[in-house]
Amino acid sequence: MPGTLYVVATPIGNLEDITDRARRVLADAELVLAEDTRRAVKLLSALGLRTPVESYHGDTAPEKRARLVRRLADGATMALASDAGTPVVADPGASLVAEAAEAGVLIVPVPGASAVTAALSASGLRGDRYEFAGYAPRRASNRQEFLAELVASPVTSVFYEAPHRLCECLDDLVAVAGPEQPVVICRELTKLHEEVLRVTAAEAVEHFALNEPLGELTLLLPPGEPAEVLPGPSDEQVRDAATRLLALGVRTRDAADLLSELTGRARNDLYALLLELREG
Repeated sequence: MPGTLYVVATPIGNLEDITDRARRVLADAELVLAEDTRRAVKLLSALGLRTPVESYHGDTAPEKRARLVRRLADGATMALASDAGTPVVADPGASLVAEAAEAGVLIVPVPGASAVTAALSASGLRGDRYEFAGYAPRRASNRQEFLAELVASPVTSVFYEAPHRLCECLDDLVAVAGPEQPVVICRELTKLHEEVLRVTAAEAVEHFALNEPLGELTLLLPPGEPAEVLPGPSDEQVRDAATRLLALGVRTRDAADLLSELTGRARNDLYALLLELREG
């Protein structure tokens, strides 16, 4: 019988956020797969566990992943754990889960802490619809394009940023959306120096110019303003324009094409209108 791969969420800071179920699964697993084995061993030690740990990260060779999948398919029980939070969310592991599932391995989620949902819950922004965009790009040009898309998004946007790039990211946000753009910055969630800033982009730039950004950072942007939809021309205005085109000697087909392009209305309907006007 194929084995089981548990996808285990671990605390993002406060060890008290470990669930009883996660503790049991980590204790019973034959092997814990972790991005950073040192952090995994530290967590297991704090929980009083000695489960074997093996590395699994973004640079793991396909051959090693295939070996792990074969072990799982042969009946092994493993736990995939992130350094902090829920695996696969801006974290390696998706390929392992996909290949294991394809091999018939039972995939069991063990939910728990997540910086995304923790930040969203404390942000004061709408949480009924949101998008998680992962980490902001490193290159300035790509980052500005990334931010422009999020600012215009119709839903709340959540993304991560590294502390040593935060100030550059905030400068780009000001450049893209202006100094009054609202932003929520969550730093060191669940930890001793937890901080949630609900500020404008300009205020954030000023704050972190005076206070070095340290720790894990999650940023949130409110839904963008919907684009203004301009009303189309009225039936009377379209009829008047059609009459004028015919008076200028424009051919019926050309007039229908032009009016359709300008108004967005169906060409066939406009052609019928033009015939009506020409005959009447």
